[in-house]
Amino acid sequence: MREEHIFAICAYKESAYLEECIQSLRRQTRKSKIILATSTPNAYIENLCIKYQIPMFVNKGEKGITQDWNFAYKCADSRYVTIAHQDDLYLPDYWEKIYSQITKAKKPLIAFGDYGELREKTVVTDNKLLKVKRTMLIPLRTRKLWTSKFVRRRILSFGCAICCPSVTFDKKNLPELVFRPGFRSAEDWEAWERLSRISGSFVYVHDVIMYHRIHKESETSIILKDNARRKEDYTMFRKFWPAPIAQLLVKLYSSSEKSNEL
Repeated sequence: MREEHIFAICAYKESAYLEECIQSLRRQTRKSKIILATSTPNAYIENLCIKYQIPMFVNKGEKGITQDWNFAYKCADSRYVTIAHQDDLYLPDYWEKIYSQITKAKKPLIAFGDYGELREKTVVTDNKLLKVKRTMLIPLRTRKLWTSKFVRRRILSFGCAICCPSVTFDKKNLPELVFRPGFRSAEDWEAWERLSRISGSFVYVHDVIMYHRIHKESETSIILKDNARRKEDYTMFRKFWPAPIAQLLVKLYSSSEKSNEL
């Protein structure tokens, strides 16, 4: 692996926010290589790659969210890789803060941090959903608990508090394919559940290190309209709980869906 760390942008169609994402990655205080992976090549994406001198990789195989993420992950010739979502922004010290913590773990699996939300042009760093997720992650503020399978599985048993675009993967300690097809909204939660069974560290940075954009065209907003999220949430809760408890948790968890609406 030639690079220390790579931001692998997953680009889809013609996102109006892609260039902002690229610019946020170029502003990192600890520099990283940037690549772009797409299954929908077009002139818009190609021109941005030319403008910012970013290598572009085209997924000509199976298409889908998890397939595209796995493709981007595979294209990154580095030990550490962050799958950057095209609509999101990464704060200048994102990689510097992740690096400072991930290198303290003996066998890191993933490293992630807190996040804020971008709603139109407004940055939101404190709302009910964000408070709940940060509360769930409190145990991982203690470095000694990073390696505890029990702790991270208890956290995941109540929902997905790990923000997918904030995650950096240590490819040295992970399987070749991190994500599995079959999910549309819980694909990241399903991956964390499987990785939580592996010996190693879930490294947590207790700082806001990126902003996740909430907008009507996002995949999450689209999924909420067809009720797919509830079905997948139930499938995930059943990995931890008997059916009656899983059904109750889905009802409670579904209230968070309102936070993904403008």
